[in-house]
Amino acid sequence: QVQLVESGGGSVQAGGSLRLRCAVSGHTARRACMAWFRQAPGNEREVVATVNRMTGTTDYADSVKGRFTISPNTVALQMNSLTPDDTGVYYCAAKRDAAYSCSSDRRWYNYWGQGTQVTVSS
Repeated sequence: QVQLVESGGGSVQAGGSLRLRCAVSGHTARRACMAWFRQAPGNEREVVATVNRMTGTTDYADSVKGRFTISPNTVALQMNSLTPDDTGVYYCAAKRDAAYSCSSDRRWYNYWGQGTQVTVSS
C-alpha cells in the first residue's frame, strides 16, 4: 500500500543544482526515518542522506556534506555544486515504523521508490 515516487532527476553540468522530491502515498509512520540512497553502475547502493522525521535529525555521507541538504519536513534533497561523481540512480527509502535513530544500511528500510536518474556532465 505504501508507494514512494521520486522526481526531479535529470542531466546537469558540473557545478549545477537539482532538487529531488519523494512523494509518499499509503500508510507509514508519520515520524519514521526516511533516506536517500544512490547507486552508480558497478557500485553498491550507498546512503546519501537520512532524516529522522520524529527528531528532525539529519545525517549525510561525507562525500556530500556541505553540498546536499535533506528537508526534515518534505524529505526533498537539494543537491548543489554537483560533480560527475554524483552521477547515479537516486532512490528514496522509508522505514515502516518510527525510530529514535536512522540507519545508513539499505537493508534496514522497508519501502523504496523506483529511482530517478541523475547525470552530471563535465
